[in-house]
Amino acid sequence: MRAVDTNLLVRLLVRDDPAQLASAEAFVERGAWVSHLVLAETVWVLDAVYGRNAAQLAAAIELLLDHQSLTLQDADTVRVALTHFRARPKLGFSDCLVLEIARKAGHMPLGTFDRGLARLEGVQRL
Repeated sequence: MRAVDTNLLVRLLVRDDPAQLASAEAFVERGAWVSHLVLAETVWVLDAVYGRNAAQLAAAIELLLDHQSLTLQDADTVRVALTHFRARPKLGFSDCLVLEIARKAGHMPLGTFDRGLARLEGVQRL
């Protein structure tokens, strides 16, 4: 299966360059894989560059999870991270994803200095 880079995923979501959008859609139409890193970078770009709010970021992640041609790395892990992010958007999606990746890998607790993140089960504030 093909894999996508952050800039391609951003084009699919923001649809701000018709030529690049057409190329991106053509590339993924037979199926493409999205890594956790590309997903996290995409969410960061949507927030930092495009000024999307937490609800819009959550909707974008949901759209990617439900996309007919995209396969997200450990989609079940991404869904749980999305649930945490929707409940506590100030945490940031990346922190929620880091927690759930660690949980799935069996590497708990997750150590952090982040007070907000430490409120989640499986996190130890140092």
